[in-house]
Amino acid sequence: MQIHKPCVVALTWQLSDAQGDAIDQLDEPVEFFFGGEDLLPKVEEALEGQATGFEAHLHLEPEHAFGDYHSELVCFENRELFPAELEPGMRFEGLPPGAATPDMPPDAIYTVTEVYPSHVVLDGNHPLAGMALRLHLKVLDVREASGAELEAGSVGTAGVFDVARVMAPPDRMQ
Repeated sequence: MQIHKPCVVALTWQLSDAQGDAIDQLDEPVEFFFGGEDLLPKVEEALEGQATGFEAHLHLEPEHAFGDYHSELVCFENRELFPAELEPGMRFEGLPPGAATPDMPPDAIYTVTEVYPSHVVLDGNHPLAGMALRLHLKVLDVREASGAELEAGSVGTAGVFDVARVMAPPDRMQ
């Protein structure tokens, strides 16, 4: 079966930065809804019309991956607003109630980058924002989308930032 909109593709990949340093490797296939919002547009463009067994090596500039890095999406919040067991790398959807920077996007995923006794540094950028990426992917299966998948426009297996979520467009981070 050829890849066409809408269908479901099962992919494996190796993702690295522009220098070739590994970021992520997916050895077991993960399914993505093709023709919805599960994949980056440049990835869909490369897959269109292909079939099981297809492999591609893509170079994605930030504007075709997770966007540019925006320093205005970094903020400082009072340490008391967060749980006691807070550490860098933890992620939160939106800012906590009582946040001092209400002009920040309310639905962004914020990553804790630093924790100090008085404040916490949060970054609302996608972790791969501003990075050029190399992606080697392989199509292991192509199938028709189910009714539920068609209705949702997604396979729905991605978590907050698991390996499947790496491929989601930046406006789909949740």
